[in-house]
Amino acid sequence: MPDREARMDTVVVGVDNSDASTRAVEFAVDRAQRNSWKVVLVHVIPWTPYSFQTPTENEHRHREKEREVAAATEQVLVPMAEIAERGGVPHTEMVRHGKPSETLSDIAGDTKAVHIIVGRTGDSGLREAVFGSVASRLVQHAHVPVTVVP
Repeated sequence: MPDREARMDTVVVGVDNSDASTRAVEFAVDRAQRNSWKVVLVHVIPWTPYSFQTPTENEHRHREKEREVAAATEQVLVPMAEIAERGGVPHTEMVRHGKPSETLSDIAGDTKAVHIIVGRTGDSGLREAVFGSVASRLVQHAHVPVTVVP
């Protein structure tokens, strides 16, 4: 008989340090329990490869990206993973650098996710700007359904 997790649908949840993100994970865990979903928790660190940098900055770029991934894992993903663990939901975590809406959509494609869930506002404090940039772009461009949690 095939492994139960291999038969589960996958849902991608975009996470950060915001209360809306915590609610998005709680929502995803609740739905995952009901629908036998596997949850992929994703934190995207905004970054572009097209910035102009000095040779000295380029030397330190790789080390800085590794430091950012370690900090995001500890400060963002570990608390969100604890919510999934308490709910008994299979989950994985990942941190990526990139444009959040595009990266979440790409990861949904790579993992064959059937759904993306995000909070309405992020941790930047700019409610309208965040909704306009990440959640709205996902709703407009993702190839799978997107749920935006208030």
